[in-house]
Amino acid sequence: SLTDPPVILKILQNWVPRVSPYFDKEHYMYVGHQIIIQESIEHFGAVVWPGALALSQYLESNQEQFNLKDKKVLEIGAGTGLVSIVACILGAYVTATDLPEVLENLSYNISRNTQDMNVHKPEVRKLVWGEDLSEDFPVSTYHYDFLLATDVVYHHTALDPLLATMVHFCQPGTVLLWANKFRFSTDYEFLEKLCDIFNITILAEFPESNVKLLKATVREN
Repeated sequence: SLTDPPVILKILQNWVPRVSPYFDKEHYMYVGHQIIIQESIEHFGAVVWPGALALSQYLESNQEQFNLKDKKVLEIGAGTGLVSIVACILGAYVTATDLPEVLENLSYNISRNTQDMNVHKPEVRKLVWGEDLSEDFPVSTYHYDFLLATDVVYHHTALDPLLATMVHFCQPGTVLLWANKFRFSTDYEFLEKLCDIFNITILAEFPESNVKLLKATVREN
């Protein structure tokens, strides 16, 4: 419920945006593994945003509450793949999805950081929010234990398709974990729409980064 006070946390890795036309490599440490992320400034999805750091840190610290081992996990808007890599290290069957132009860098990061580990082989797939969901991810075949999303809400026009995508994948039993930097009125409006549809809990807040981490589940009728 929204009445329970969220945990107040700090993102431990200082997030420093680098502006450079070249591929940049950022080094992270989660679950005892060094993760090297290649970034690109050509696409929004090719930079590590603070929500990804917040969710990665939270999953690492709350493995008992959210046990990902052998669970089916889908990340939407996976970007550089950091969260998917962390979920993979934690033992999940991961499907990382994003727009076609992001997939090459996403696949590179995921394969490079998981290939030498004894983990379930992650999958990378194209997913354009709100498009071809029933054809590409029919509910009868695809049921996910966890739906992960970080910094998917910002100034863009695809908020309704994003909401439709969350609704499509959140079946009874699915837990949506959404971490986002809250800056604009559109961010709060999107949260209000989520509250109309799902049961929402604010799990944690990272005040200095303006990040909130929310959990959403389908209302049982």
